[in-house]
Amino acid sequence: MDRSDIDVRDAVEGDRLAQLMELFSSEWWTAERSPDDVTAMLTASDLVFALIQRSTDRLVGFARVLTDGVYLAVVLDVIVASHARGSGVGRMLLDAVVNDPRLAQVRSIELVCQPELLPFYRRWGFTEEVGRSQLMRRSGDPLLTSPRRQQ
Repeated sequence: MDRSDIDVRDAVEGDRLAQLMELFSSEWWTAERSPDDVTAMLTASDLVFALIQRSTDRLVGFARVLTDGVYLAVVLDVIVASHARGSGVGRMLLDAVVNDPRLAQVRSIELVCQPELLPFYRRWGFTEEVGRSQLMRRSGDPLLTSPRRQQ
């Protein structure tokens, strides 16, 4: 995929909601989301990154960030369309996130990922060395609390 054919946008326009739902349907942690909930999520997210392939007018990548703008930013829902993986679109998406001027002064940018993606995220300085901190979760969603089988 030609990365010069990709636009980075800071919103998912209403007419692209179906495309975002299609991306979400391809991943185990987002497959059960409803359009109403995703619309509310987009509104409440501090930063949204949408990668649009101009030649097809399709959403090929997505990420969002929650942040206080000073101490912490949490990157969530990083997804690249399956046909675009391995083409540099994921790198383009993460470059847009970590180089966004609205995050320049944030002391810590964090994310949660599956073990097989650790090498990918290390390219931007992410590390699993987080001192004595440990992720904890309170959730009624069994997808997020049960051991995940590999696909």
